[in-house]
Amino acid sequence: MNKDFEINIAHLYPELLDVYSDFGNISTIKKRLEWRGIKVNIDRISATTNVIEYSKYDFFLIGGGQEKQQPDVAKLLLKHSSDFKKLADDGITMLAICGGYELLGNYCQNSHGQKYDGLGIFDAYTMTENKRMTGNTTIETNFLTPNTIVGFTNHNSETYLGSNCKPLGKVLLGHGNNKKDKTEGAIYNNVFGTYLHGPLLPQNPMFTDYLLQIIIRQKLNDNNYLLPVLDAKLELLAHKNMLKRP
Repeated sequence: MNKDFEINIAHLYPELLDVYSDFGNISTIKKRLEWRGIKVNIDRISATTNVIEYSKYDFFLIGGGQEKQQPDVAKLLLKHSSDFKKLADDGITMLAICGGYELLGNYCQNSHGQKYDGLGIFDAYTMTENKRMTGNTTIETNFLTPNTIVGFTNHNSETYLGSNCKPLGKVLLGHGNNKKDKTEGAIYNNVFGTYLHGPLLPQNPMFTDYLLQIIIRQKLNDNNYLLPVLDAKLELLAHKNMLKRP
């Protein structure tokens, strides 16, 4: 890896979607790259940004927001719908949290009955309900070691996955996409959606490094690249402590 190698990150609409300090996810990505000697550039893509240099970025993060902001963000995203779909189809890595996750589905309907289109990256739809789902959550994955992801959920929306969409994991404790099927989050290619806050990545270093390996493999066009191992004792201790919380 040459000295000019750099990972470029786009943080989408942070002024509208950052109610649970989702910038902590960006900070974690940044530090775990820098600790490995890899340069990182982070661009905040604001609501006033009309032109996005899609080809520049290796990773996109869209955070969580309040219901009243979602229609506005949906309009912003739909301006770039075909570009984001192409990025997803091409295997570019994205992480979408809560409200951002919902907007990557086919559509959302809010508590006022207002329905608005999403990007359609996930074969899923979201309906706002009266009862909130709040509390610590643990899910089981089939692609991580250790195979659990922990976080905190607080949403009154229910997301239902279609037959062409696989979940991020299975709920072991707490709440997931809805009150019925025990699924949590969604995956399409290298696009990951989840309701888990926390922020998510600091207490799940194995998931963070899983994303980083995908990002760098894509950047290098090398599916054999192995991410250097870091000492993650403190992060894993935080993860284990969260597993013990009801």
